[in-house]
Amino acid sequence: MDATAPSLDSKNFRKLLEDLYGKADLSAQTKRYQDLSERAVQAFGGAPRLFSAPGRTELGGNHTDHNRGRVLCAAVTLDIAAAVVPSETTEVELWSDGWDHPFRVDFDRLEPVESERGSTEALIRGVAEGFAEAGYRTGGFKGILNSRVPAGSGLSSSAALEVLLGAVLSGLYNRGAVPPEELARIGQRAENRHFGKPCGLMDQSASAAGGVLLIDFENPGSPRIRRIEAEIEKEGYALAVVATGGSHEDRTAEYAAIPGEMRDAASVFGKEALRGLEASQLLRKMPEVRQAAGDRAALRTLHFLEENERVLAMGKALEDGRMKRFLKLTRRSGISSWMYLQNVVSPGDPRNQALALALALTQTFLGKRGACRVHGGGFEGTLLAWVPQDGFKEYRALMERILGPGCVTRLRIREEGAGELR
Repeated sequence: MDATAPSLDSKNFRKLLEDLYGKADLSAQTKRYQDLSERAVQAFGGAPRLFSAPGRTELGGNHTDHNRGRVLCAAVTLDIAAAVVPSETTEVELWSDGWDHPFRVDFDRLEPVESERGSTEALIRGVAEGFAEAGYRTGGFKGILNSRVPAGSGLSSSAALEVLLGAVLSGLYNRGAVPPEELARIGQRAENRHFGKPCGLMDQSASAAGGVLLIDFENPGSPRIRRIEAEIEKEGYALAVVATGGSHEDRTAEYAAIPGEMRDAASVFGKEALRGLEASQLLRKMPEVRQAAGDRAALRTLHFLEENERVLAMGKALEDGRMKRFLKLTRRSGISSWMYLQNVVSPGDPRNQALALALALTQTFLGKRGACRVHGGGFEGTLLAWVPQDGFKEYRALMERILGPGCVTRLRIREEGAGELR
């Protein structure tokens, strides 16, 4: 981005917004940032600085990153934007649309606070602690947030917020020099250590870097990230997520069981994670795996081994412009998640199977003209669908009639990662 911040009504700024959000959303985004800036001036004084961090979508690699596997993901144009001003104190005062009170955190204490677990305050404090421990400067600020990442959409609003907070501290106090991979690691650590959720690193990496990414977590501390050049919109398909109406509350144990069971299976082979295990090795020791970890762990291990290789094939199909091949692999990924990984239906709530129903309805509607799969963590979550553009309105009408208005969100890929709008 340009090193000089233009005025909000300048051609340079409008071009920047067009690059981030597309022509169709330019007018709305211009008004959005003008409104944020004006509100920040009125509330805090001074010239506010503008930041943005995108949500992300998972295209392939369902629950592979936490066992040192590969994922295919992308940043999307739905994002969290902020107008902030630096403070001379160590306190953060952050207002967010939809909340009637600010989030306040003082950086005079950076270690986790038990009463903050699961809260926005925990993420703010955790990001600041990560900056300090990595040797970067921190400082207070005041700001206003506006999120376009729908809650419960599976687009990882928490990761976008973590990365946004990192981008703010980088821009205000470190000359914007903190690299995307560092922002991602700091955000993940805040979510693990302060917020209390055992997430992987995919969500934060996608938000920080932008674009379509193939990420290899063989070395979790320094993942290999490769940008995939693909013009998906030109292939004639609309990308969407469908929220099934469930809640992620009280699902942490079910999410944590997936990497835990995979690691239990890996321990049979003297390994800490499944990466590097061959299918032939698993078949030879299947009785031992069943005895030590159980049948579900064995099935989840099969999913990991196949999905980890499938990600490479999906990335190559996109790069080669072979959309039919990519969609076929996406359908296989969805079947594997449903049958082997088993993160579609909550075992403790068999009566409510909205996600399974939504997948079945989507498969029936699409046939082989598109593809769908569980999106992200799963259980009471969302599905991802590739829908032919000429049938998207009909598909949206069908799903919203059954699951409720607004359940279908169309996505567009964003090439830019998190950072300051200059």
